[in-house]
Amino acid sequence: MSTVVQGILLAVIGVLLFGLIIFIHEFGHFFTAKLSHVCVNEFSIGMGPKLFSFTRGETQYSLRLLPIGGYCAMEGEDEKSDDPRAFGNRPVWQRMIVVAAGGIMNILLAVLLMMVICGQEDRYATMQIAGFAENSAFEAAGVEVGDVITSIDGYTVRTGQDLSFALSMAALDSTDGTAALDLTVKRGEETVTFNDLTINTTSADGKQYRAVLDFYVLGEEKTPWTLIKNAFADTYSTVRMIFNSLIGMVTGRFGFKELAGPVGTAQAVTQAASAGLKQSFGAAVNNIVYIMLVISVNLGIVNLLPLPALDGGRLVFLIIEAIFRRPVPAKYERWVHAGGFALLICLMLAVTFQDIMRIATGG
Repeated sequence: MSTVVQGILLAVIGVLLFGLIIFIHEFGHFFTAKLSHVCVNEFSIGMGPKLFSFTRGETQYSLRLLPIGGYCAMEGEDEKSDDPRAFGNRPVWQRMIVVAAGGIMNILLAVLLMMVICGQEDRYATMQIAGFAENSAFEAAGVEVGDVITSIDGYTVRTGQDLSFALSMAALDSTDGTAALDLTVKRGEETVTFNDLTINTTSADGKQYRAVLDFYVLGEEKTPWTLIKNAFADTYSTVRMIFNSLIGMVTGRFGFKELAGPVGTAQAVTQAASAGLKQSFGAAVNNIVYIMLVISVNLGIVNLLPLPALDGGRLVFLIIEAIFRRPVPAKYERWVHAGGFALLICLMLAVTFQDIMRIATGG
């Protein structure tokens, strides 16, 4: 298979997976709305001009030109309606389920994609030390074979992803190739802590350093149970990683330049695919699947955050309604969501401009 054909196939796979992420999110809203007897006027994949559509029952199903989102338009979602099946006229608990279902479905999709990746592995990593590389910093500090790593710098470690993230965070602030961390291990029934353990790092450009993994961990046999367990555990690790990255942005550990929009994401997918092709076509597909998995988790989590214009912001108003037994006046909710949407658009434009400049300057 030629490189050009492989590139085209990978692009198609990426577009299809991104479309699947959008579809799953909107389908979460759609099927819970139908189960709650809410009238759905339109179910659309894509935004902008309509490419084609058809109607079944009360719902119009559409495919639109711009593959940047979708929507599930429900009767009485943003305005008053006398229809008893309007969204605003359904019990508040049903509306909460409908609003939350999109993000939850994205997280469940991530679990399935993680199972695809985990299913290709022969064994799964545990956090029990099996051996050390030559000149291992961990061995020099007193870590022993059989120790089980439980936390690094207070960050709980249960999976290989947790371990990689914690080590990368420890090496992130290094400016001279040295980094230190606090390590906690389980040694039999005893908990042992190593403070200020200096780790080995490496750098490709002399600016950004990453930790060197100078030890080995025991593997766990692959069975249907360990496959499911590790898929859920790794997805949960990804969720924690995203939450901690968001906290890092709020606290200033990560800057605005670390954000990526649609353009930056497309570039990341392309780079991941190119890196994978150096090994095999299958490795390139796996890289794309993993990035789409992270995007799906990101979409699920961010949408459920209590921010205006997002599903989480709508949930906040529904929770207030459930507590006080009366809805917040519609005009106030509209103002909040409109303001949040305007800020979101401004952020997206700024991030997209940054992505373009990064690509143009080779950053």
